[in-house]
Amino acid sequence: MLEEVERWLSRRSWSVADRPLSQLGAAKRASGTTVSVVLPALDEEETVGEIVAEIRRELVERVPLVDELVVLDSGSRDRTAEVARAAGARVVRRDDVLPRLPAVPGKGEVLWRSLLVTSGDVVAFVDADLREFSADFVTGIVGPLLTDPDVQFVKAMYDRPLTLADGVGAGQGGRVTELVARPLLNLHWPRLAGFVQPLGGEYAARRSLLERLPFPVGYGVELGLLVDALHTVGLDALAQVDVGVRRHRHQDGQALGRMAAAIYRTAQLRLARGHLVRPELTQFVRGASGFEPRTYAVDTEERPPMAEVAEYVARRAA
Repeated sequence: MLEEVERWLSRRSWSVADRPLSQLGAAKRASGTTVSVVLPALDEEETVGEIVAEIRRELVERVPLVDELVVLDSGSRDRTAEVARAAGARVVRRDDVLPRLPAVPGKGEVLWRSLLVTSGDVVAFVDADLREFSADFVTGIVGPLLTDPDVQFVKAMYDRPLTLADGVGAGQGGRVTELVARPLLNLHWPRLAGFVQPLGGEYAARRSLLERLPFPVGYGVELGLLVDALHTVGLDALAQVDVGVRRHRHQDGQALGRMAAAIYRTAQLRLARGHLVRPELTQFVRGASGFEPRTYAVDTEERPPMAEVAEYVARRAA
């Protein structure tokens, strides 16, 4: 298995510098492939405008690589929608997409619904909380899909420093990746062991693949899509691209605990579908009388492949 992973790394791991913009533009024109970029957003007014403006300036106006730039707002209470729209994105409210099906909280829910309001042959997802954003994040993940017809799914890889009050801990970000996701993948899906950032929020795929995959509604969406893509199209159709450094807002320990539980549950479902009960996670916070328990349901719901949704089928047929 190690030899297979090493072969994959030599064939399917690249740097963003391997595909300059001129090459991507020529490949896009030759193939006629259209590209949609989706930013799932919840209360990201501080960062979403800069990300949208960079993509629009570099990849819509300077080089026409991106055909559609959509911010899918999952119920922001701040100025996220206003800022994103002013920067040049089309803003769509989560609850306005597929209204017959009430939305549930979660990032995966937003990504799943985004397939109904975009039309690109390639769909790229970019988190809306990135700081010091570069268009390389987009060109990196869409590049292999424009230049190699055998590639179906591409993840970004990067250094992920943890910014603290007293400085930056190099390489200390991605704590759930190292403590939960990487051990799970190495133990149960060792063919995916070569992915540097399996939980990273920046990745792109062909619509023809995404519409065939179920989407966990919550934090488990990245692991779920990666594992299901492996089983659907095989390891050689998956790739990763080094885009440099990713800086973003970090969550506290309890939020990471809930994320870890959802990711573990997503893996568990894929290992033993239909034999599990709905789990909960109890955490503790210090209150006036000592430590108090707080119990949360772990995200377990999944949306079906979009190709099975009547509204999506009708829209594609039209």
